[in-house]
Amino acid sequence: MGTQIQEKVKSRLDANQREYVLREQLRVIRQELGEDEGEDELDELARRLDEAGLHTEAKKVADRELKRLRQMSPQSAEYHVARTYLEVFATLPWGRTSEDRLDLKTAREILDRDHYDLKTVKERILEYLAVRTLNPQARGSILCFVGPPGVGKTSLGQSISEALGRRFTRVSLGGVRDEAEVRGHRRTYVGALPGRIIHALQRCETRNPLLMLDEVDKMGADVRGDPTAALLEVLDPAQNGTFVDHYLEVPFDLSGVMFIATANSLAPIPDPLLDRMEVLTLPGYTPGEKLAIAKRFLLPRQLKETGLTVERAGVADAALERLIAEYTREAGVRQLEREIQGVLRKAALEVVEGRAGTGALKITAKNLEKYAGQPKVQSEVAGRSPEVGVATGLAWTPVGGDIMFIEAIQMPGKGQITLTGQLGDVMKESAQAAWSLLRARAGALGIPLDAFTQTDVHLHVPAGAVPKDGPSAGITIAAALASLLCRRPARHDVAMTGELTLRGRVLPIGGLKEKLTAAVRAGVKTVLVPARNKSDVVEVPDEVKKLLDIRPVETIDEVLELALLEPRVSRPVDVRPRPPGNLEARP
Repeated sequence: MGTQIQEKVKSRLDANQREYVLREQLRVIRQELGEDEGEDELDELARRLDEAGLHTEAKKVADRELKRLRQMSPQSAEYHVARTYLEVFATLPWGRTSEDRLDLKTAREILDRDHYDLKTVKERILEYLAVRTLNPQARGSILCFVGPPGVGKTSLGQSISEALGRRFTRVSLGGVRDEAEVRGHRRTYVGALPGRIIHALQRCETRNPLLMLDEVDKMGADVRGDPTAALLEVLDPAQNGTFVDHYLEVPFDLSGVMFIATANSLAPIPDPLLDRMEVLTLPGYTPGEKLAIAKRFLLPRQLKETGLTVERAGVADAALERLIAEYTREAGVRQLEREIQGVLRKAALEVVEGRAGTGALKITAKNLEKYAGQPKVQSEVAGRSPEVGVATGLAWTPVGGDIMFIEAIQMPGKGQITLTGQLGDVMKESAQAAWSLLRARAGALGIPLDAFTQTDVHLHVPAGAVPKDGPSAGITIAAALASLLCRRPARHDVAMTGELTLRGRVLPIGGLKEKLTAAVRAGVKTVLVPARNKSDVVEVPDEVKKLLDIRPVETIDEVLELALLEPRVSRPVDVRPRPPGNLEARP
């Protein structure tokens, strides 16, 4: 038995000695050929770690891991794990920063060159630059751009990074459901990697880049944790100076990073995370703004994409206005750009086939249908007339504001109200409150009491496949019901928004910018808004204010006075059931 053990030990020693001798010979041969500069790869790694500028705690961990690595065999699986860990240490910008461009004039020119309007956002960036000029040690800002798709949130981040002279990188958080995507995996797992924040800093190679967290409202939670909770430390200026990634297991300073998050809606974002960000709202564009954007940005870009020039094909302003009004219905400009691209593609086909003639091809409002097809969108208000029981309301959606019509009809019954149109609980309660308010004020409004006991009312909000909720339709519901019960037609060109109380008071609502912009797109002339929303009206674009007659209201009486016309009949119609054979309404 002893002899067998000795033979096995001898054979293993011989194999190790043989491998060692061959590797030494290979190293000497490479040296003789000049292929090896004589510096060991671990010495190279140690040099890079020294130059990385690690802080004390990180340097202590790196030295310990490097010492372990020197004692391992290169064939060991643990060797490659430890080496990858140190490679991450060496590539992180522990002390490397870029100089901010603190030239306010240049920054303003870059922002105005790339984006039209957006005054609030541009002023906020210039304020940040002014603070950095006075205090170079100021912490990085954490902004959150909220707005419908296509208004330029992501591209605005690129312009800001250019204006600041910082590196730009984007982290897409849409669909992320694993906390480790933000904080990284622990090294105990096979194939562990650092989180997306650390990985983005590796790509930037600076400690103070502009990091855009795209679609922060699209994250979700599952059994692997909640990534929004992991972002709390990243986006807290008081804590991100010592951010600890699970893979690194040492603090890394994120205080110099300028974070910009983007979202379509604030509703899915948890309150603790929202509290750490400064929210800047980017409302939808008005028709005039869309025209300016199309002329300055979209049309030149698509002319270049399709290979056309201004001398070979031109699009008149009137044609662009028709594209905006009759072919697109959006808060942003993405669909508008696609329509312009489609028009220019057909123009390019005519130019290539020689059908355009020798002169420049001119696309005008008259021949637009030849290139863009039949109009796809019609004005919501156009073609309508004042009707009894139909009121016009304004709604907020994640893709901008929208207009809606609330309809009510009356039939024989027992005083019940039916609500349809996929309404949420809050909107149903608003309808019940409006019904109770009108019933309590029946005498003052001239509504016969038997209308609440011998007739039923059906209230419907069209687009029945779309869920709707919120209290802001309270005064619209009340106006539709009052129009029906009083037999007074509601004005079709008056839209309204506001929450209604049982006492008849009109309470403030949110999303006023988006709602007023939607009213302009729909062709509405007058809008009734809560008087307490005066501060929000100040922020509405001047073009919207010029096109709309904005009336502040405080009570339901003011709403009905402005929204309802005089009755067409002298007194309300009696819709009580008649004997068989005479079911007509009796005046």
